Amino acid sequence: MIKKIFQFIYTTIVKFEARSYGLHLKVNHYSVVNKNVVLGNNVNFNGIRITGGGKVTIGNNFHSGRECIMISQNHNYEGTKIPYDETYVKKDIIIEDNVWLGDRVIVLGGNTIGEGAIIQAGSVVTSDIPKCAIAGGHPATVFSHRDINHYQTLKARGEYH
Repeated sequence: MIKKIFQFIYTTIVKFEARSYGLHLKVNHYSVVNKNVVLGNNVNFNGIRITGGGKVTIGNNFHSGRECIMISQNHNYEGTKIPYDETYVKKDIIIEDNVWLGDRVIVLGGNTIGEGAIIQAGSVVTSDIPKCAIAGGHPATVFSHRDINHYQTLKARGEYH
């Protein structure tokens, strides 16, 4: 019962903070988003922090592990001061449909994670990840792919968790 109460509170906070959200948003652990975040349907957060001034778009059927971070801006180290000035470089993040991030994944701005991709726990995404890829490491690199025929079959049948 307590878990359901906290889930309701966490979900309500994310709904209030996000620019928009779809149906069936579920936030299981404390999460932070901002007004630059657009969420699709059936988004599941298990403790995520999305920061920065860039737009973050998360597609349908997204699942995050615990303690994930998405950072859509960085200090401007090419500005008027060293090590950086008062300005920021903002870069959008796009997470396509059916993506799963393991625990403690970091996604940096300017990157797209393709449909159906899986990112291994503890990874840092510093470049685009293609559709149905399985990637991991620091920086995250593709080391495998989903069985695309199986993925397409499940997708066609609407088998979403």
